[in-house]
Amino acid sequence: MQSNRISIKQFFKYLQIAVSGKEQDFTNGTIRRAVFMLSIPMILEMLMESIFAIVDIFYVSQVSVNAVATIGLTESVITLVYAVAIGLSMAATAIVARRTGEKDKEGASRAAVQVIFLGIVIAVFISVVGIIYPKEILGLMGGEADLIEEGYGYTQVLMGGNVTIMLLFLINAIFRGAGDASIAMWALIVSNGLNIILDPIFIFGFGPVQAYGVQGAAIATTIGRGTAVLFQLLILFYGWSRIKVGFKDLVIRVAVMINLIKVSLGGIAQFLIGTSSWVFLMRIMSEFGSEVLAGYTIAIRVMMFTLMPAWGLSNAAATLVGQNLGAKKPERAEQSVWKTGKYSAFFMGVVSIVYLLFAPQIIQLFSNEVEVVKNGALCLRIIAAGYVFYGYGMVVINAFNGAGDTKTPTWINFICFWVFQLPFAYLMALTFDFGPIGVFTAITLAEVLIVILGIMWFKKGYWKSVKV
Repeated sequence: MQSNRISIKQFFKYLQIAVSGKEQDFTNGTIRRAVFMLSIPMILEMLMESIFAIVDIFYVSQVSVNAVATIGLTESVITLVYAVAIGLSMAATAIVARRTGEKDKEGASRAAVQVIFLGIVIAVFISVVGIIYPKEILGLMGGEADLIEEGYGYTQVLMGGNVTIMLLFLINAIFRGAGDASIAMWALIVSNGLNIILDPIFIFGFGPVQAYGVQGAAIATTIGRGTAVLFQLLILFYGWSRIKVGFKDLVIRVAVMINLIKVSLGGIAQFLIGTSSWVFLMRIMSEFGSEVLAGYTIAIRVMMFTLMPAWGLSNAAATLVGQNLGAKKPERAEQSVWKTGKYSAFFMGVVSIVYLLFAPQIIQLFSNEVEVVKNGALCLRIIAAGYVFYGYGMVVINAFNGAGDTKTPTWINFICFWVFQLPFAYLMALTFDFGPIGVFTAITLAEVLIVILGIMWFKKGYWKSVKV
C-alpha cells in the first residue's frame, strides 16, 4: 500500500510549485496535497500581513501610548470597512471558485469585474465620512481629547484611502477563488514590503520627508496597499493568472451583480456582526484608560501574527469547498474541511503554549510601561487558552462561505457575539467590576461557542446543496 508520507525532497518540490503558482487542478489528486498547495501561499500571504502589523505597532509604540491607543480605536472602526470587504470577498471567492470548478472561465471573469465595481462604490462613500469626520469618529469611540488631537490624522488618512484596503481584499479573493493563491501572496508581499520600508520614513521623518508621527503609519500603509492594487490590476488585465479581465468585461451586468449582492449580503452581515461587536468591546476597554487600551491593542496585533496562518488554512478550505462543489464532488469538499481543520487546530495549539508561557516577555518587546505589559500579557494568555477552538472554528465557518452559504455563519456570529459575548463582557467588566479580564474571557468563550455550533451545523450537510 502506498504511504501518505512525503519525503523531504518531495516537500521542497511541492513547496516550490505552491509558491510559483503553477496551474493545479484541486478537484483531483490527494486532498492532503491540495490543502498543501493552496494553503502554503495563503499562509505566507497572511504571515506577511501579520509581520507588517507587528512592525507597524513596534514603530508607533515609540511615538507614544496615545499613538498606540489611536491605532486601536481607529482599527476597531476600520474593521467595519473590513467587514464589507471580507463579506464581498467571500462572495467573490465562492462564485469564482464555483465557476472555476465548472471550467467556466468567462463566468469567473464577469463575476470578478462586478466585485471590483461594487468595492469602489462602497469605498468612495466611506472615504468621504473618514475625511470629514475623523475627530468625531475617535470621540465616539471614547478617545480622550489629547488622544484625538494627536491621532485624528491617522484616522483621516486610513479611512480616506480605504479604497486600497477594499480592492486589495477583493482582488486577492478573486485570485484565491481561481486557485491562484500564489499571486495573492505576491500582492501582499509587495504591499507589506513597501509598508515596512516606508513606516519609519513617514513616522520619524527622513531627508525631505517630515516626521508625521502616528499619521505617517497610515500614509505608509496607504501607499503600500495602493501600489499592490496596481500590481493586481496589471495581472488581471494582462492575463498572467488563471483569470483574465478584458476591456469588453468592463460593463455592469445586472444578473451577475444581483447574484453577487445576494451571496455577499450574508457575508457582509456576518462580518458586520463580528466587527461591530469588536467596536463595542473596544468601547468597553476605553473605560479603563489609554494604558489598558494600548496593552489590549498590542496583544491583538501580536495575536494577529499567529492568527493569519490559520486564516490562510481557512481560505484554502473555502477554495477547496467551492471548486469541488463546482466539480460535483461534495464528499471531497467535506473531507477537505475536516483535514484542514485538524491542521489548523494543531498549529494553534502549539502557539497557545508559547503565549501562555511567555506573554509578558512578548508584550515587553513593544512597551516597558508596567500597566501596558500587565494588561497585554493578561489578554494574550486568556485568549490563547481558546486558540485550539479558534483554529478549528475559522476553518469550519469559512467552509460555509466557500460553499456560498453565508447565512449560516451569520446566524452563528449573531448568537455568539451579540447574544452571548457583548452582554457577558459588559456584565463581567463593568457591572460585576472584573475589569479588562471580563472582556478577555468573553472573547475566549465566544470562540469556543462558535466551534460547537459550527461543527454541529456543518455535519448536517445543508451547505452541499447551495447554488451560487
